[in-house]
Amino acid sequence: MALPAREQVKYWGVAAVVLGVTLWALGDVLLPFVLGGAIAYFLDPVADRLERLGVSRVTATALITVAGIVIFALLLLLVIPSLVTQALELFDVAPTLFANLRDFLVDRFPELMDSESPLRQSLISVGETIQSKGGELLNTVLSSAAGIINIVMLFVIVPVVSVYLLLDWDRMVARIDELLPRDHAPVIRQLAADIDRTLASFIRGMGTVCIILGTYYAVALMVIGLQFGLVVGFVAGLVTFIPYLGALIGGALAIGLALFQFWGDWLSIGLVAGVFVLGQVVEGNVLTPKLVGSSVGLHPVWLLLSLTVFGTLFGFVGMLVAVPLAAAIGVLARFASQHYLNSRLYRGLSDRDAQ
Repeated sequence: MALPAREQVKYWGVAAVVLGVTLWALGDVLLPFVLGGAIAYFLDPVADRLERLGVSRVTATALITVAGIVIFALLLLLVIPSLVTQALELFDVAPTLFANLRDFLVDRFPELMDSESPLRQSLISVGETIQSKGGELLNTVLSSAAGIINIVMLFVIVPVVSVYLLLDWDRMVARIDELLPRDHAPVIRQLAADIDRTLASFIRGMGTVCIILGTYYAVALMVIGLQFGLVVGFVAGLVTFIPYLGALIGGALAIGLALFQFWGDWLSIGLVAGVFVLGQVVEGNVLTPKLVGSSVGLHPVWLLLSLTVFGTLFGFVGMLVAVPLAAAIGVLARFASQHYLNSRLYRGLSDRDAQ
């Protein structure tokens, strides 16, 4: 005999509270395992495809691991040092950029930029704040990441967890399926399939789009000769998962830097703007339709809300799990909404009156 609905709600509610408290209390400890799980989930389709080609799961995992090590080594040797150097230089040059903007405004709009003008004081303050706080923040992150514990967590535990989870992914899914409550197993499987479809479209699809666009922006801007092009491309690619935001932030930053660097060279400025226009055209007409699909089910506002809420509650780990939890909550909300529309609570006696 199945448990009454009230008892089931109580048990599932307690489980949700325990999960939330665990994330809040063990956030830093869980970080490498959350990262490892995310990497394994991202790479599981690659391993499945290799298996369909006749390769064993162990061999597929080994091939993916070797490829990952090679890519990581190349990034570590070629990209990451330049990225950090350009970021630090950008923070240091910020006051100069704002000083140039102030001088430009003084020449064009002298009445707005007198010595006591609030706009003038604001520009000076913003430049000094970015230089002091931005550099301090980046140096703090780099120094904390240089600690032995963090190095072990990020460069040893995460790859090990990823390899083990990738190797046992199908067996873990089958084991979880065996533990599902028998009365609710079909519904849970359907909900899990919907959540996986949403995550696969968004995380795997948009993750690939972010990597492609970030690489394109960085390479194209460096070819044009824009200073800090690698940082701008990295930032633009990183926030591409929120529609239009990546292009707006990256485009504004790149064009702003181009105006200071290439002032008078309108061809170079136009090329910088054209890079982002072309990126948006390719993303909207090729990358997103092919890799993500038309129905992801995650609204940009819902994404921003989930990132803000979970990041505030659970820190960096909360931001990592924000998208999967947002997808799960969205699927559950649509499921509950559909049941509500078919329930007597919504329909009332209207169906009986119609008969």
